[in-house]
Amino acid sequence: MSPQELTRRFFMGTMAGGMAALSAAAENPGERNGLGSQHPNILFLMTDQQRFDTIAALGNSSIYTPNLDRLVRRGLSFTRAYSTCPVCVASRYTIRTGRLEPTTGIYANMRPDLVPGQPENMEERCGPYLARTLRSRGYRTFGIGKFHTAPWEENLGYDTHLHSEELYGSPDQRKRDAYASFIAREYPAYDFIEGLMGERTEMYYMPQMSPIPAHAGVEAWAADRAVEQIQVPGAQPFFGFVSFVGPHPPFAPPIPFNRMYDPDRMPNPVRGSLEIDHMDEQIPWMNHAIWAEDINDSHARVLRARYYGEISYIDQCIGKILDAVEARGDGDNTLICFFADHGDHLGDHHAWQKESYFESSCHIPFLVSWPARLPGNVRREELVCLADLFAVATAASGMAETRDGLDILGMTEGRVPPRDALIAFYGTPGTPLFKLMIRLNEWKYIYMANGGREQLFNLMEDPNELIQRLDSEPTTAAQMRHMAIAALSRPNADRALENGALKVFPFEARPLTRIYQFDHSRGVTGFPEKPGDLTGQ
Repeated sequence: MSPQELTRRFFMGTMAGGMAALSAAAENPGERNGLGSQHPNILFLMTDQQRFDTIAALGNSSIYTPNLDRLVRRGLSFTRAYSTCPVCVASRYTIRTGRLEPTTGIYANMRPDLVPGQPENMEERCGPYLARTLRSRGYRTFGIGKFHTAPWEENLGYDTHLHSEELYGSPDQRKRDAYASFIAREYPAYDFIEGLMGERTEMYYMPQMSPIPAHAGVEAWAADRAVEQIQVPGAQPFFGFVSFVGPHPPFAPPIPFNRMYDPDRMPNPVRGSLEIDHMDEQIPWMNHAIWAEDINDSHARVLRARYYGEISYIDQCIGKILDAVEARGDGDNTLICFFADHGDHLGDHHAWQKESYFESSCHIPFLVSWPARLPGNVRREELVCLADLFAVATAASGMAETRDGLDILGMTEGRVPPRDALIAFYGTPGTPLFKLMIRLNEWKYIYMANGGREQLFNLMEDPNELIQRLDSEPTTAAQMRHMAIAALSRPNADRALENGALKVFPFEARPLTRIYQFDHSRGVTGFPEKPGDLTGQ
């Protein structure tokens, strides 16, 4: 199959499946979801910056996740799931629109970067948001947690929308944040805390303990609000989106999760040669930006222990939500998706944070369960991504709308072919920050416009991505390079092309800088010029 045909099938094949589902639903409105007129409840559970390899039931013997294990047993685990743009804002807009970056226009933690002809309004470009779409189909909708929208209080279509954002730009914004307001009202003794989820800036990758007890922490707050919404009586099905803040750094689990894991039982980071690991110049730049440029193995093990503690805390909170679902009379007819927006390097590849196309950054957990319709405790190896979540929810609600995604439910039933390849983008096309990834069979190809650098890994033989195969597999590299060119031949993305080839910029390392994230709601903007300035002495 030619690269052009593979790319055509990636972008167009799923659309045909979606249109077929729409047509079938229109002809048989009473049989839209295979369960007569009883539409399922739909619940999305999302974490922030959780790696794919952090669920005990899927092979991690070092972590304790009994409730994520429940979800694994409850349905399907997609073991090759990806964040196409592994950073918070871009991923979240893909989830709520079902569109990839060339349509959302968001290629990083940034506002949309559009080209002439693209409407300025996100929903005009992409279609109605997921919550608004499901509300129009008769669902009661609620969204709880971190949404990272721009503007801060963007209307996403939820009947009930409760924020717990990480940072506050002003005193008024802090007052309007549902979790910060909850602390101020119910636990005023903790309201003095500037960083309710932990200290940031130079403490980003320093192990911490939450000063707030577990029952009042942001994850427990989100779970408690979700349980309240799940228990609302009525015949109307619900669509709920619960977006946990963790395990995104800072790693500050509450007692006792801060001492749940012995660092000396944690593995060291997996590192290759710097020539390969830092070929993406964003990695050393980011390491410096967050004071993580010289973290050693013992420090990395402590951080992983706290990271796992955050995940186990969230897992306990998810257990409350699952109990509430199962207590309903229609628990088996509740579709639950669990996923993350992206991963965390955790020191792998001499890297911290995300925003690369190494597996630790872009490979994510992705669980789909619906006992009334799907089998339990099944592993699936098809390529899936965050754009597919829109189709999962809309298919379950009666009419599959795939947009840029794939109808996963149709695929599991043999009605929709799986992807042959997955294409991912990061950074504004036509700039040195642009890079892309292609997954095809056992291969992964990465292109970085800054210097025209390329990487090719065989993930079956080299799952840790340590061996560059560009020179030994020139035919495979050329095929995937052609696929990249074909995938970029669409509006907005085509800025990454020049004269029919991938656009190359002379390599240039970015000037090193630091990222400062203080609590602006308390008037804190940075470190003082002189230490005594803080005390007035």
